[in-house]
Amino acid sequence: MTAERSGFQIRLLGPVHAERGGVELVIGSAHRQAVFAALAANPNHALSREELVNAVWGENPPASAMGNIYTYVSTLRRVLEPSRDRWSAGSVLTSGGGSYCLHIDEQDVDACRFESLREESRRLRATGDAAAELEVVRAALALWHGEALAGIPGPYAESQRQRLTELHLATVERHAELMLELGRAAEVRAELVDLVARHPRREHLHGLAMTALARDGRLADAMVLYTDLRERLIEETGTEPGAALRQVHAALVADNLEPTWPVAEPVVEPAAAPSEKSGFVGRTEELGLLRTALAEVAAGRGGSIWIDGGPGSGKSALLAEGLREAGRMGCRVGWGVGDELAQRMPLSVLFECFDLTGEEIQAGGNADGLIRTLRTAAEIVANPTTAVLDTVQALVQATCVEGPLILVVDDLQWADETSLLVWHSLHALVDRLPLLLVAACRPLPTSRELHLLRSVLPVSGARFVELPPLTDEQSRELVIGLRPGEPAPARIDEMVEAAAGNPFYLHQLAAAAGAKLTAGLVAAITEHLMILPEETRHVLRAIAFLGDECVVTDLPAVTGKPVPALVRAVEGALESGLLVENGPRLELRHPIVRRVLHDAAPQALRVMVHREFAEKMAAADGRLERVVGQLVAGPVAVDAWVAGWLVEHAEQIGEQLPEQAVPLLRHATAQPGLDPAVREVLTASLARVLFRQGLPAEAEAGWVAARTGRAELRAEMRWIIAVVHHRRGEDAMALEVVRESLRGEGIPRPWSDRYRVLISHLHPAVGAAGQSGEFSVIR
Repeated sequence: MTAERSGFQIRLLGPVHAERGGVELVIGSAHRQAVFAALAANPNHALSREELVNAVWGENPPASAMGNIYTYVSTLRRVLEPSRDRWSAGSVLTSGGGSYCLHIDEQDVDACRFESLREESRRLRATGDAAAELEVVRAALALWHGEALAGIPGPYAESQRQRLTELHLATVERHAELMLELGRAAEVRAELVDLVARHPRREHLHGLAMTALARDGRLADAMVLYTDLRERLIEETGTEPGAALRQVHAALVADNLEPTWPVAEPVVEPAAAPSEKSGFVGRTEELGLLRTALAEVAAGRGGSIWIDGGPGSGKSALLAEGLREAGRMGCRVGWGVGDELAQRMPLSVLFECFDLTGEEIQAGGNADGLIRTLRTAAEIVANPTTAVLDTVQALVQATCVEGPLILVVDDLQWADETSLLVWHSLHALVDRLPLLLVAACRPLPTSRELHLLRSVLPVSGARFVELPPLTDEQSRELVIGLRPGEPAPARIDEMVEAAAGNPFYLHQLAAAAGAKLTAGLVAAITEHLMILPEETRHVLRAIAFLGDECVVTDLPAVTGKPVPALVRAVEGALESGLLVENGPRLELRHPIVRRVLHDAAPQALRVMVHREFAEKMAAADGRLERVVGQLVAGPVAVDAWVAGWLVEHAEQIGEQLPEQAVPLLRHATAQPGLDPAVREVLTASLARVLFRQGLPAEAEAGWVAARTGRAELRAEMRWIIAVVHHRRGEDAMALEVVRESLRGEGIPRPWSDRYRVLISHLHPAVGAAGQSGEFSVIR
């Protein structure tokens, strides 16, 4: 949620500068300024550590990059909130889920204010109020104090510098347009001529300068500008000036000082603003447990809580809500968040808990000796020695002397082995210190050490919380809170069904305003799934393509994986909460995950996978419904194998799976280049299925009757056509079909008997078969 105005003034449109309450903040080194600038340019929007590393160093970061980001952020926290106690949660620069967020009002950042004023100027332009628009444009230009992000290194700063510079120049041009429109050419003439010299190939700028010169009585100088540009373009590119500038030139030559030209502002896609709505719903029992533990540690009694929850289940939100009052109750909070890179840095999660930086160690401090010993020991040994454990415990005890301490590790599954063993050792202190240990973890064990830690913690009295999915009612409440008054009830129900109680997916669906797959929604869920092991993702993708009827025995056939590997992957998916068992079937818990894994794949890839799965399942057990399901889901092109399988099973499909048979056979018979004999068989099968379902079948039956060389099949198809007409009350047309059939060769049995029955219904006067007349040929 956007922070209220708190006295910050941050300047990015020039050298980076920050103040709070009128006091300048010393940001520090160029790289630290680069991190600060990236966060400030995206206020109230979380940036991951990987994004910050890429912003500062690009594709080739140094080996120490991740550790440097830890250091820069920790130092920035102290710069931005110098009066903050080390153990208070802080409110300006926060971390969570491996990301960092700068909580400030957007209007405290000059770059954001500049773009906001540009939006306001566009709204005023639509009203035709040039004078009011001019004032807003001037206010926007007044924010600039030199080159944007001057001196800041890194690819992010460079890209922003180019973008903002282009926007600045477009705003200068708009200012000149307004001045010309208001008859104040003399006031902008000199500036425009100077800008033309600095941007010698910008045609829109030349047009403005030429107009200003001409209106200021300097038509000859305006012509010189045009001539110089034209000669330069011809020499360098072999082209003439564009149509808009030629129009300006022609108007000036004709002594018309009111030329017009299209506004040439660049099209800049605005950055998507993060939602400011982040309501917390449900979890009453879990919140009560956290708040009780908080009250107990504030009163001097320690404890331990372990929270299990699948990806996106809301563990981080629960922690934030449950411990929100910790600072007010006099508790110090050390908060660490694990990520995949943290496993490469021993004790990195615990260092984040203690908010420690390399700069602090070098400068010395109250905990300098303990910290130095801890870092050295963690870097040297593969497994923690007694000295490491003793050092951490000594640091915690020293801190608890000053007051209650809460240590929180979110995403504990990413912590390195050393941190896990140290975390376990701290449980020996909770009975005698005001120390609360809170760990949040995905239920899937990612290491033997994590599994052992979870199994032995109950001995220490740790309390376990398993987060269930939100109920449908809670899910609706969350969506309405995120987008109040916007979605229709049916749209909300669609989101609730797609998310299946997962708060993360509900947030993403609400941001997308529905269950339709948007690029942002697909990217968010894909990134979310990337934390799973590849073997688990592979199984989930296979299940997404197999659909609702997937059973465990399908997986070896379609994946080609050995059973032991599949068992591990399926168990991991079940423990993660993304997969559920429904009797013998395996189903993805969240429909939106299946849609991302399946529907977001390129069409060609989907067809290829379904075609491959169909053949493998036909070879494995030949269950008709499973093979047909794959052929329909593609829809799969009819190659030699598909055509052969369909010809062999077409009648069986029509009898057992009529609803699926129609789309499948329609798709197959529409394929170009299909073998004529195959097309005849499949079209006849389609006609039979449509006929049995009471659907129009005369087109398909007629096509077969007109082409087949088999008398029995021709008789069958014409009989179907006649009966279809009879069903619709078109007896005259039915009789005509019968007459046409009888004029040909004899009708084979058993169709002759069926024709007799049909004739008795269509023409009662004819009487029983065998009477004389045009129907007597039936035999």
